[in-house]
Amino acid sequence: MADKRDVLQVLRAELAFLDTGGYRKAQRYPWRPNFVFEDSPTCFNFHDPDHPQPCSECLLMQFVPKDRCETRFPCRHIPLTSRGETVNSFYEWGTEEELETALRAWLLRIIALVEQEERASSQPA
Repeated sequence: MADKRDVLQVLRAELAFLDTGGYRKAQRYPWRPNFVFEDSPTCFNFHDPDHPQPCSECLLMQFVPKDRCETRFPCRHIPLTSRGETVNSFYEWGTEEELETALRAWLLRIIALVEQEERASSQPA
């Protein structure tokens, strides 16, 4: 079952989740920190972790570099910054604040791009 959600709605929901402290609020799993994208209600599998859909069908895959699509958690490899920093790289050497700042900037940038594309495609030729 392919992810049929609207990309703009998903990205806006992720931004709202981030801006309301969603990753810092109560832990989804008390034994580990919350993971960006994976522990957000915007995750393709958030509401049914016992019957996960393959990540390859998630709409976020369009933002994952082709050489990282086969990894276990492809959304961790979405480049968030112009330097190519990813969620995964922030897990390795960054802070939670740095990750959230980069994620917010990425979301704002991608939302603006998608909105621009939608406006351009709705213009008569």
